[in-house]
Amino acid sequence: MSRLTLAIADRIAEETLEAGRSRDAAPLTVAVLDSGGHVVVLKRSDDSGILRCEIAYGKAWGALGMGLPTRTLGERAQTNPSFFAALAASSHGRLIPVPGGVLLRDQNGTLLGAVGVSGDTSDVDEECAVAAIRACNLVAETGQA
Repeated sequence: MSRLTLAIADRIAEETLEAGRSRDAAPLTVAVLDSGGHVVVLKRSDDSGILRCEIAYGKAWGALGMGLPTRTLGERAQTNPSFFAALAASSHGRLIPVPGGVLLRDQNGTLLGAVGVSGDTSDVDEECAVAAIRACNLVAETGQA
């Protein structure tokens, strides 16, 4: 697979929401972006908070923009706050450097896009994205070993 299709992006979104339900997570919102940073699918659970779309998008967009999962970006933000303050300004606040923004790759390592999830703790958000990506036989890059 060399590109992210609507069918696959929609399946990732559905699998993410299902992963949240199976974990009894708070209502989630998921954004699936293609490798160019365009939203392919944006879905939210019933009762998901009003800022969750922007946060999920910011996690996915930030991961794509920097080429790193947002877990890694968050770790780097702690050691280089001046750089991340500049990133926040230059991205108009769109970059969200906490776990939940996962790079999406095919089995050959080709970058297909990114998935951003918001609604529960950042670790649970990330866990749901990873479960969904794996359920679609794709590779989730989280920054963890």
